[in-house]
Amino acid sequence: MKKLCLLGLFVSLASHQVLAATTPVPLENKDAFINNLMKQMTLDEKIGQLRLISIGPEMPRERIRKEIAEGNIGGTFNSITRAENRPMQDAAMRSRLKIPMFFAYDVIHGHRTIFPIPLALASSWDMDAIGRSGRVAAKEAAADSLDITFAPMVDISRDPRWGRSSEGFGEDTYLTSRIAKVMVKAYQGATPSAADSIMASVKHFALYGAVEGGRDYNTVDMSPVKMYQDYLPPYRAAIDAGAGGVMVALNSINGIPATADTWLMNDLLRRDWGFKGLAVSDHGAIFELIKHGVARDGREAAKLAIKAGIDMSMNDTLYGKELPGLLKSGEIEQKHIDNAVREVLAAKYDMGLFKDPYLRIGKAEDDPADTYAESRLHRAEARDVARRSLVLLKNQNETLPLKKTAKVALVGPLAKAPIDMMGSWAAAGRPEQSVTLFDGMSALMGDKTNLIYARGANITGDKKVLDYLNFLNFDAPEVVDDPRPANVLIDEAVKAAKEADVVVAAVGESRGMSHESSSRTELNIPETQRELIRALKATGKPLVLVLMNGRPLTILEENQSADAILETWFSGTEGGNAIADVLFGDYNPSGKLPVTFPRSVGQIPTYYNHLSIGRPFTPGKPGNYTSQYFDDTTGPLFPFGYGLSYTDFSLSDMALSSTTLNTTGKLDASVTVKNTGKRDGETVVQLYIQDVTGSMIRPVKELKNFQKIMLKAGEQKVVHFTITEDDLKFYNTQLKYAAEPGKFNVQIGLDSQSVKQQSFELL
Repeated sequence: MKKLCLLGLFVSLASHQVLAATTPVPLENKDAFINNLMKQMTLDEKIGQLRLISIGPEMPRERIRKEIAEGNIGGTFNSITRAENRPMQDAAMRSRLKIPMFFAYDVIHGHRTIFPIPLALASSWDMDAIGRSGRVAAKEAAADSLDITFAPMVDISRDPRWGRSSEGFGEDTYLTSRIAKVMVKAYQGATPSAADSIMASVKHFALYGAVEGGRDYNTVDMSPVKMYQDYLPPYRAAIDAGAGGVMVALNSINGIPATADTWLMNDLLRRDWGFKGLAVSDHGAIFELIKHGVARDGREAAKLAIKAGIDMSMNDTLYGKELPGLLKSGEIEQKHIDNAVREVLAAKYDMGLFKDPYLRIGKAEDDPADTYAESRLHRAEARDVARRSLVLLKNQNETLPLKKTAKVALVGPLAKAPIDMMGSWAAAGRPEQSVTLFDGMSALMGDKTNLIYARGANITGDKKVLDYLNFLNFDAPEVVDDPRPANVLIDEAVKAAKEADVVVAAVGESRGMSHESSSRTELNIPETQRELIRALKATGKPLVLVLMNGRPLTILEENQSADAILETWFSGTEGGNAIADVLFGDYNPSGKLPVTFPRSVGQIPTYYNHLSIGRPFTPGKPGNYTSQYFDDTTGPLFPFGYGLSYTDFSLSDMALSSTTLNTTGKLDASVTVKNTGKRDGETVVQLYIQDVTGSMIRPVKELKNFQKIMLKAGEQKVVHFTITEDDLKFYNTQLKYAAEPGKFNVQIGLDSQSVKQQSFELL
């Protein structure tokens, strides 16, 4: 008979921990504890730990509990309350070895309180605010019994046709890497074993944002240099910050699906980067190796995945079925299974679940009386972060801020759209708890009779698109049309506009248009809404466009028509209040674009840090035999890093502490930033560097640092940036990461285009 370990010292049944072997092993010794546990596990129990099961019709709860009790499941996802997860943990405690379950969910930009979508968070350029959103999300998720999130999503995306652009942090490697570190630390807190922390699982490893044509799940073909230089660093940053997990991408890379890529998972991730965490497949990705064409059947798919280093099979059908036979036939080795099991157990250990399987589930008597209670939300934090994420793109003749005494016509299909306000991947957020733009403006305007509302248009007039957007919403359609004819809706909006002093039009995309599998061939605002905007423009009233969208849109015509444009993305639970705060001047916008806005879809991909070329187009000079599109203006509509304020800022010429830099030295670059306007405001001072001549072509500029500063009206401040050799390093054709001597241009500006420049030499 096995002996029970003493409570508090050893693994005990009373505290829901596993039975020890002949020699008790202290829980405090992680490696010894896991090794001892693995010695006791049967093959079936080991394989059970590798199965991550989705809660849903394909696996009813009763069956899940039975299989958990039999030791056949290691974790689940998509159950999000204590009452749901407690019975499953109870079942685990009835299993032979009492190995605890973990419970996972896609907590991307908030859990119950929904913060702005990640692309909007990146627009804040405010690491404290971004970190605050992640910490609140972790606390709320942990309070609901969740242990791990499949986030942050750090895929670099330079093609906004890709619907999942909304889920990432934009086009830039440096900015995304900074945010990746912040989000991992926010989710995991001081330690992922804390009751108010959850483990981060960075995704999608790797290069998912570079799918061809911006079409979701498509192939990726990329040179090693581009991969190492531009696309891999954010994942590395998240791992260096301590991310406990990695979710593997659905795409192939240079002909090999990531889920079967031994170079990606073993050589790069584990050997070169030293990752020792949990690698999880994406949903159904192992089975999809058959459709990719690299596996003949499920048996071969399971073999490829386990040998590549995929620890857990999400929504598993193949590991449980195929691994025993593969091992028996000698097609895989015991070490392949054991290595994966060790990572699963280590993750559970790091989450604190062996010490207390009910760490985040708690006791039934302590469950919230109302899971969806208002008191469980963090509205103040959500409103503050949302305000920081809004980007003022245009403000002709100081149309904004609006006067609270003005008569305002609020029109557009997104003015009263609580579900769209939350954006995609809204976790446990509830539409009835989100503040619409109409709600926010009503609350802020003293005289409610001064706010006139008219829908004006439906999201789209394309039935095929509408049916697609509603396809997965089984309970009720997510996008509901006003059944009246389009001309009636527009006439009603025009009538409201004529009665008002100013028109605010809430236009853009429904949240389902910027989502997984929602790739687009056009980036225009849907035509029904464009017709509305044209009619509103024709009234002659000042026109403010409030954009709601999850990707850059091509708004060339709208930019010409509107007097002011405020990019609000999908700004979360408190979005309506945050937008109203900015529209009426209670908050001075300070957001900057983390992604380039193209003039047309034909310019894609367009991004600020493109490589130098031999025949560049020079604005103001003839375009013949230069790199251009002759039928449109060359260059973006709005550049990376761009964003206006209700005040103005000036930059002095740049000062460099030296015109040379040695490999062990430091160089100081500084500018004086002055608030020359009449309002206090924040701005983001951005540092870019260009390697003028190298052993290979280098980008025209690269973001290397930034500072967000607050200046009172009339105040000025000297902003300093320290440059070292590390800022100048890059991956050369041999994938050696090093800096090369020579000339470098330093640029400092308030966006990526309008900059002050100086040069220095690296010796």
